[in-house]
Amino acid sequence: MAFALNFPDLGEGIVEAELRKWLVKPGDKVVEHQPLVEVETDKAVVDIPSPRAGTIGSILRQEGETDRVGELLLTILDTAEEPSPSRKVGIVGELPEAPELSPSREGEVRATPQVRKLARERGIDLQQVTGSGPRGSISLADLESSVQLAGAAVTPDFGPVERQPLKGLRRTIARNVLLSQREAAAVTVMEEVDLTELWELRQREQPDMEAMGTHLTMLPFFIKATQHALKEFPRFNAAIDSATETVIIKQHYHFGIAVETGDGLMVPVLRDVDRKSIIDLAGELQRLEERARTRTIALEELQGNSFTITNYGHYGGLFATPIINRPDVAILGFGRIAQRPWVHQGELAIRRILPLSLTFDHRISDGADAARFLAKVVHYLEDPARLFIESV
Repeated sequence: MAFALNFPDLGEGIVEAELRKWLVKPGDKVVEHQPLVEVETDKAVVDIPSPRAGTIGSILRQEGETDRVGELLLTILDTAEEPSPSRKVGIVGELPEAPELSPSREGEVRATPQVRKLARERGIDLQQVTGSGPRGSISLADLESSVQLAGAAVTPDFGPVERQPLKGLRRTIARNVLLSQREAAAVTVMEEVDLTELWELRQREQPDMEAMGTHLTMLPFFIKATQHALKEFPRFNAAIDSATETVIIKQHYHFGIAVETGDGLMVPVLRDVDRKSIIDLAGELQRLEERARTRTIALEELQGNSFTITNYGHYGGLFATPIINRPDVAILGFGRIAQRPWVHQGELAIRRILPLSLTFDHRISDGADAARFLAKVVHYLEDPARLFIESV
């Protein structure tokens, strides 16, 4: 008897994913737990395994489509059973044959109830929205794009152009940053740090760390200083439950670390920062960043962050206004370390200066507390002895 495989619930509130690549074809024999299809969620690229052994019957979805939880993906036949062109039999009886894809009727709008509800709330005419999903269906991302374009005149192309649809990780990033900007009262405050002593400390210790197989960057120091400051200002290590108007103060320190990949930013989570030493953090960062860049990171390694750090200065930026990584209420950005004239102990000297940019949700705190929090981060970074005395 045929088994109907529906798109499974991947957890963390994920309701849809893009089907990137089929790993099997009709007629292939598969074993239990064998990967069948590669999908990309808003968190990571994951494989959906086969729940049983058998022979692949019909494949009902196409690569590049965005599929929702519960939608039928394929059928798996018992090894001795031949695929039937007229029917599919599932574990609960016969399943109707999937209809052939056909053009939509004139004026028909393909959209899920969730999309239709949101469109009504925003006063958006779905007839005016171009769908990028299967058979022209309208996704939440299409709806967000229409909001951005509302009121803007459509101009002709005055020269050669290349049109690239937002897909995969890039589409997810676009959706999430728009949602973050809409739901948070985001404010950014900035500060500068004299990082000279910490820089020299890192330079002295780097050869020994390299001999141990660990590349010691400045980022583990930044993470540790931030974690200590959060203990004094816990409202920045939090989330907001808007439905109940409750601030959830988190008593764990799981840091999301923004990592650049070929497709855009991913944010793997470095857990229990308060329980790890600088060396521990350096080694774990290397492993997480490598798995993120090669897209081999596990879904659970991208979940559960309580605060986020972005080190955009590695690529050359100074100050910025980083966007909060939901469900966090704050994100701290580190800019490019540069040698600059600086007054040190009453005298002008060339020092290594680090710019800081903290974006926080104004609903949970005020600018005064944000400034104090940044001052505490500065305190730890400018006094490495204090940083190590209070660290694990």
